Amino acid sequence: MNGFLLWAIVFGPVLLAEGLLARYELLIYGAGWRAPGSELPAGVPRARGADAERPPDAYLVYLDGIGKRRARDSRDGGQLVEALLAGAPELRVLGQVQPYSPLAEPLADRPVWVWLRRRAGLLLFLHNVMQIFVAADHRYRPLYNRAVGTQIATQLELAGYLPGSAIPVVLLSYSGGAQVATGAVDVLHTRLRCPLVLITLGGFHNGANDISRAEHLYQLTSAADRIERVGTWLFPQRWRLWRTSGWNRARRAGKVTTRLLDPATHVGPQSYISPTAVLPDGRTHLDRTAETVIALIRSRHGVIT
Repeated sequence: MNGFLLWAIVFGPVLLAEGLLARYELLIYGAGWRAPGSELPAGVPRARGADAERPPDAYLVYLDGIGKRRARDSRDGGQLVEALLAGAPELRVLGQVQPYSPLAEPLADRPVWVWLRRRAGLLLFLHNVMQIFVAADHRYRPLYNRAVGTQIATQLELAGYLPGSAIPVVLLSYSGGAQVATGAVDVLHTRLRCPLVLITLGGFHNGANDISRAEHLYQLTSAADRIERVGTWLFPQRWRLWRTSGWNRARRAGKVTTRLLDPATHVGPQSYISPTAVLPDGRTHLDRTAETVIALIRSRHGVIT
């Protein structure tokens, strides 16, 4: 029995079941049976950084990649958020949004997933991968965008954001978080009436979402990032030939700027957020990424003065 056939026999039923189950949260939301939750676990703050008693220069919402499972965790143990807070104390940073849950339910806190994590931890990642494709599916995309966009707007308001205050909102997304970030633009613009800037880090998204209401999108990528490149090949809306896609309309309008962070990889010891990989100038990949994000925010006209 060859390796592919064995893989198909073992994981095929799991993939099929996950493909069917990945939509259930969205269908519950669409039917109006449940709304996205807004409560946070004990000890998790609404936001960190700038003093809540005075308006910050900007709010930053971090939308992590497929490793996101709880309100407080991230693929790097929170090191990127910590570096941003240390380098830009004028920001108010939110990291609790659940990009892969339309109902805003942390995956790892659900009883069935607690059981599975002890026996098949890979399924936690598989669930979030499937959620990305649900969010990208044209049949479900509008509803998914509305669900998670509403979750982000609610968390911003609970963290002190006043609609119409003109304080900028920055959506910093890693990997598949870019699909959610681009999809949240219309909801945030309509509900918060805020200046909106998107920064994608190794962004994996289908390019179909309309981002015309965002002021700008900064694409941080690397020639060594194979996973982001797969996204540009996999989704036709990312191809230059698909001129009417949201992504290509934004590019023609001058709303997309690409910055290379070579030689960073998508994941692993040489990733964008590696605290051990060192550049020729002595900075770590994590240092450079955080400094680049902060510099982009501060240099954006009308965003941070």
